[in-house]
Amino acid sequence: MKKSIILQLMFFLLIPKLALAQVEEDKLGAWYMYFFNTTFKESPWGIQGDIQYRNWNLGGDLEQLLLRGGITYSPSKTFLKLTLGYGNITTGVYGSSQVTKLENRIYQEALFPVQLGKRIYTQHRFRYEQRFVENQDFRTRYRYNIFLNVPINKAVFESRTLYFASYNEIFINGQRNTGQGNRVALYDRNRFYLGIGYMIKKGLKVQLGVLNQSTDVWQKKQLQFSLHHKI
Repeated sequence: MKKSIILQLMFFLLIPKLALAQVEEDKLGAWYMYFFNTTFKESPWGIQGDIQYRNWNLGGDLEQLLLRGGITYSPSKTFLKLTLGYGNITTGVYGSSQVTKLENRIYQEALFPVQLGKRIYTQHRFRYEQRFVENQDFRTRYRYNIFLNVPINKAVFESRTLYFASYNEIFINGQRNTGQGNRVALYDRNRFYLGIGYMIKKGLKVQLGVLNQSTDVWQKKQLQFSLHHKI
């Protein structure tokens, strides 16, 4: 009887390890992203959004397809931008499996810039998410991201500016029960990015870099190519 119980415990403890082994952490993944934003003439209102196609490899093994958009508001006499938005996320499983999971997400965020000296540009983003994941209980998540951009060949950001780009974002879970007796950890993940960007013209820039994403159970690097478009 005791032997049977011990074997069952070993089986259930090994399941996460077997699943983890499927994620090849040493192989590069890739995210292809398009970000856009605009304001309605001279009003404080606008819209922003992004489309992201994320892969466990360089292409074809879906990690996530993310479609997100929101309404923005910038209070007068401030540099603050507030957003109320919605995201639709399809998450795939590592490897050949075609199984996917759907998530609907509502989020609120505050974004504000801080310039340090003449050439160091930072932005701080606070985001609160309400997550409706397929076959799971409702839960929330808190995110903080600090962005850093430094022009290289020019003193300011203008056409034909080459620049260094970096960011770090931490994710903290709110409600942690996912249903059926399952829970997620308080710490969700961290993302650290280093890259090079080029401003093609005012309102249009591209970036290429590498993201290191880490959770409690796995860590993986992803190539990132992004297009940023202010309409």
